[in-house]
Amino acid sequence: MEFKEVIRKRYSCKAYSDRQVEDDKLNAILEAGRLAPTAKNLQEQHVYVLQSEEALAKIDAATPCRYGAPTVLLVAFDSEDVFTYPGGKRDSGIEDAAIVATQLILAAADEGVDSCWLNNFDPDKLAEAFDLPENEEILMLLDLGYAAEGAAPLPNHFNRKPLEETVTWVR
Repeated sequence: MEFKEVIRKRYSCKAYSDRQVEDDKLNAILEAGRLAPTAKNLQEQHVYVLQSEEALAKIDAATPCRYGAPTVLLVAFDSEDVFTYPGGKRDSGIEDAAIVATQLILAAADEGVDSCWLNNFDPDKLAEAFDLPENEEILMLLDLGYAAEGAAPLPNHFNRKPLEETVTWVR
């Protein structure tokens, strides 16, 4: 699929069929995340592939937003292995994990797999539920699967501000 088509067609799916994502497609999606750029090429991301009934039950206990997805990716980062910006006020952990997550989403769309970025959960409680290492911080959850019959983008999905409201040219 052409890149412009990928970014136009993808939407946050809110209803999934029970059809599981094929391993070859899942591996292509995960590979796109692995290839994402990170500050100083630290690659501090860690992606957990959650498919078992037990793992999905933990997701359901943490958020109402799984929407029946048969696979959920948990995207975390190693908070002890990040680039700290000059001045020491910020580090690259969240932004690097967000780049990884974005590439996962776009790769899913390119593979014909639907997705939804989830952030309606307490990351500390979820990290505890999955017994993640203390140095790993959760950025997001990513529903993956195939849209249920009748699923469609939310009505406001195609509402976008004009470019002039979101971009300033300084020449």
